[in-house]
Amino acid sequence: MTLNLGLCACIITLGIIVGAVLTRRCIEFMVLGSLAAALLLYGPSGFLAGWGTSLQDMLSENVWVMLVCLLFGGLIGLLTDSRGSFGFSHYISRFCNTQRRTLLTTFAMGILIFVDDYLNVLSIGACMKKISDRQKLPRETLAYLLDSTGAPVCVLLPFSTWAAFYASLFYQQDSVRALGVHSAMQAYTMAIPYLFYPIITLIIVFLFCMGWMPKLGPMKKAYDRVEKTGQVYSERSRKYNHEAFEEDETEGNIFNFIIPMGVLVVYAVITNDILSAVVLALIICFVLYVPRKLLTLDQFFASFIRGLADMLPTLTLLLVTFVLKDLSGKMGMTDYIIKIAKPYLFAEVFPAATFILGALLAFTTGSDWGMSSIITPIVFPLGAALGANPVLIMAAVISGGTFGSHACFYADATLLASQSSGIENMEHALSQLPYVIISAALSILCFAVCGFLI
Repeated sequence: MTLNLGLCACIITLGIIVGAVLTRRCIEFMVLGSLAAALLLYGPSGFLAGWGTSLQDMLSENVWVMLVCLLFGGLIGLLTDSRGSFGFSHYISRFCNTQRRTLLTTFAMGILIFVDDYLNVLSIGACMKKISDRQKLPRETLAYLLDSTGAPVCVLLPFSTWAAFYASLFYQQDSVRALGVHSAMQAYTMAIPYLFYPIITLIIVFLFCMGWMPKLGPMKKAYDRVEKTGQVYSERSRKYNHEAFEEDETEGNIFNFIIPMGVLVVYAVITNDILSAVVLALIICFVLYVPRKLLTLDQFFASFIRGLADMLPTLTLLLVTFVLKDLSGKMGMTDYIIKIAKPYLFAEVFPAATFILGALLAFTTGSDWGMSSIITPIVFPLGAALGANPVLIMAAVISGGTFGSHACFYADATLLASQSSGIENMEHALSQLPYVIISAALSILCFAVCGFLI
């Protein structure tokens, strides 16, 4: 009897999700799941070699992501040890003197830094962590705001890395060109009003910041922990928090923070080259700190190396995620799920079904752009044959990818939001899960209604 590898990949992924949720040990289940996938693909004699090859391939294909995250970790280490981040915290805390103002400031910064979700999550986390701690906000809240203003903001603005990717992807489809659009970005902007998942997510985040959205599930427990113990992070997350210079934070100079971060953001927006922007910010830090003896040469490189090391747990999990995604793709998991779903589709519910399919695939694979690239050539011709609205299909694909980036507990955005906030990634994923479910359920309803009306 021949094994159905697509079904096996689904079972492995489900086992990883259930195991990680129950035990809160994500990386162990990810490694075991990827090894099980390699065993089914390559057999007992070749699975270690196959797994190792995938590991090498994913490291080489994603070296840009690894470098950006590593260098960003080094930059955060320097901003902390120079006390620049403390100077910023002291200055902005004059305004952020209540929990609501702190949450709204974090939310507003998440909207303003829209060019890329990595830049958004990592830079705002560096800015707001100390301020959030001072207001006795759980780190789970900071991680939720960072994650929810990353991809959801990027997809709603037609001049971000996400918009550029999706616009070029959709413009290749005949049903999109048939709309009479003259450019890829024009096609993308037609879908923006129907991006229900990111829109609803941001509305819920705003309501949360205003105190009008109740604390639910693990998020409520996090607030209870702070109220009872004063601890903004749990014992499980203590290992992610060992910043230097905990005392005398007011001694920091805000310009030691503002100048490198300002250069980083402006250069990234102008050139759309985040890697070069981080390198330039590191050079600015060297010029600002070493000649003025804020840090000696030895201290500068020690802080930089420590910052790199702080990123290694997150990058390890991210690399294993890439390996699992690669092996699941080779097993045909995506094709299997699409084949199962296809017989139950018709025009009016097709956009809602596309969102569910995209969200499911993005969540189980941890790949938002990869999922979109795979299903786009399938759902657009199928939607055209059924007579479904191509604008709604575009919106559904984007919304599904955004859901995956936001909700999957081993997606890169989730991991980086946890890292930037200084908490364990499963604590972040589970604490935001009730709000994610509400956004997804309302999005399905909106796509279903629009499928019948438009």
